[in-house]
Amino acid sequence: MTQANPAGSEAGLALLHSVFGYAEFRPPQGDIVAHLIAGGDALVIMPTGGGKSLCYQIPALVRDGVGVVVSPLIALMQDQVAALRQNGVRAAYLNSTQSVGEAREVENALLAGDLDLLYVAPERLLLPRMLDLLERAPLALFAIDEAHCVSQWGHDFRPEYIRLSVLHERFAQIPRVALTATADAPTRREIAERLALTEARQFIAGFDRPNIRYRVAEGGGNARERLLRFIRDEHDGEAGIVYCLSRRRVDDTAAWLSARGLTALPYHAGLPAAERAANQERFLREDAVVVVATIAFGMGIDKPDVRFVAHLNLPKSLEAYYQETGRAGRDGLPSDAWMLYGLQDVITLRQMQEGSEADETHKRVERHKLDAMLGFCELTSCRRQALLRYFGDSLEQPCGNCDNCLQPPVTWDATEAARKALSCVYRTQQRFGVNYLVDVLLGKTDDRIRRFGHDRISTFGIGGELSAEDWRGVYRQLIARGLLTVDLEGHGGLRLTEASRPVLRGEQAVQLRRRERTARKPGVRRKEARRFTRPADRALWDALRARRTLLAESQGVPAYMIFSDATLMAMVEERPSTLAAMARISGVGERKLEAYGEDFLDAVQAHEGETGAADIGADTVEETLLLFRAGMDAEGVARHRGLRVDTVYGHLATAIERDELAAGEAVGLGGAEVERIKRAFVENDDGRLKTIFEALGGQYPYGVLHCVRAGLRRA
Repeated sequence: MTQANPAGSEAGLALLHSVFGYAEFRPPQGDIVAHLIAGGDALVIMPTGGGKSLCYQIPALVRDGVGVVVSPLIALMQDQVAALRQNGVRAAYLNSTQSVGEAREVENALLAGDLDLLYVAPERLLLPRMLDLLERAPLALFAIDEAHCVSQWGHDFRPEYIRLSVLHERFAQIPRVALTATADAPTRREIAERLALTEARQFIAGFDRPNIRYRVAEGGGNARERLLRFIRDEHDGEAGIVYCLSRRRVDDTAAWLSARGLTALPYHAGLPAAERAANQERFLREDAVVVVATIAFGMGIDKPDVRFVAHLNLPKSLEAYYQETGRAGRDGLPSDAWMLYGLQDVITLRQMQEGSEADETHKRVERHKLDAMLGFCELTSCRRQALLRYFGDSLEQPCGNCDNCLQPPVTWDATEAARKALSCVYRTQQRFGVNYLVDVLLGKTDDRIRRFGHDRISTFGIGGELSAEDWRGVYRQLIARGLLTVDLEGHGGLRLTEASRPVLRGEQAVQLRRRERTARKPGVRRKEARRFTRPADRALWDALRARRTLLAESQGVPAYMIFSDATLMAMVEERPSTLAAMARISGVGERKLEAYGEDFLDAVQAHEGETGAADIGADTVEETLLLFRAGMDAEGVARHRGLRVDTVYGHLATAIERDELAAGEAVGLGGAEVERIKRAFVENDDGRLKTIFEALGGQYPYGVLHCVRAGLRRA
């Protein structure tokens, strides 16, 4: 096994700070980075938002040559390349969106050693011409992202991933790392075998996302109203994703939410490609967009400030649920995973399973995964503990951040029923699935039961007090609680776990959730996730976000690529007054400090006053407005106050939105010119300042456009 070396760790840590602006690695990032720098192969399992990308990006920067990243989605690779370039990294991609000339330019840079990272889709990587090109290029490593796509049993299987073992065959001396957030033990083995990584060191960082609150309830006829109330009460003005099972429900829900004032956009495979791309683009670039989608949306979404993921239907597996909910709160700030489900969801998913062209073995696995998903919904104990247990992880104490911990559900004493269910598993030699066991408990006789002699065992017919559906619910909850496990690699039989022993011996009581659920009390509204401790904090937060939006739109990149919400929150809390202090903010690397440091210092100082004292009570927008009304133009106010002109225009835009100033007055243009700018906004419906700037031939500064848009929003 290749050993990590201190020199590699130190080099990686130095780049972590200088390029990405972070002071230290999260465990086990540092060990992974050092291992790859030293030339070792690795399989990395790390939760979404845990920092997987840094694990291969930093070794690619330290080692000689280019790091080649296999990424399954074009949108993902383009976003990651744009984010890396913001940090000053020489990154590029090769995909079908490029012209021949653009692709050739990237290929030349690859051969010349002028790239640090190159992103390619698996289909392109496997082309003979691409493999030949890589053999002529200086290579640092290969990173296979979303490696769970190699699993034929998974929900995101991609046939081309299986062929990626060619990297081991043709580039045996180049280190490889496969990374994913979604892989149970069988999937990890499959990844290692199919990608020839059986000798690779495995790093399993755990699956817990403690910032996500899990909330599940049975749906009813008012699902959309409950969803709207949830968004309005807890995530008003924030980004989120709503998942639905069908395209029709996506369209209906998006239209319904839009009619009630939300910016809700549909996304599914039945929409025109241009509309899908436009909706995804708006979601990535704007702050308060809700996407309503089928599972066609989401893999590769790198937006860190998604504050909630809602499900209006039951996901088909816990793997799918974990991956989809993991798109919330990638920045580590509090977020919600909120779900409503119903019996019809189960029926629909089972019909889809039975109607598929998969073989019987695959269908059996899918049925068990759906049962596990339903069992998770019916839990009475901590949801996080059950979710982590499913992936082979553990949490010693209940999390205190799921609905069952916060508001325990109505339960019944199921101790005797659990003992009967577990005994039946034992008496049938731990070889059979739920439906067979239920038939035995209910005393049904058929050829199969008689053939195995199970009509003569002690548990035959002892379960008449419950219905078949009740018994299936008992088994689902026992599986979810870890008292039983499913042999997915065999024939799907249930097996007793060590945790079942005290129940069987009568030493431990079992409380299960009632199927006929009593109405739950209304949920306790989440406290403000961002705790603004001083009166001016909220105003500074808004000003920093506005500055970020202006900078992002001027470059045509999503706002989070400038700085994340977490970095802006650190600025609010620490109030940096110098560039040196700004450099100490987490997420501010050297390149971003140079590019944006002054801009954000201006925003902070505009709220702090020239001395930098906190909460001085002066309204900086009002001060700008007073000077403006005294006869100074934007440039004059900027000189007088020692601010940038864009900052002053930002103050004027705020005054316009407050209805304290007219847009035409703020920008100093005639009515015809203001109308021309307004028409440009109407005719270019994406609303981004960069688009408007280009449509008007660069004639008007971004600050002027910002003010005119503020006037349109007020109207």
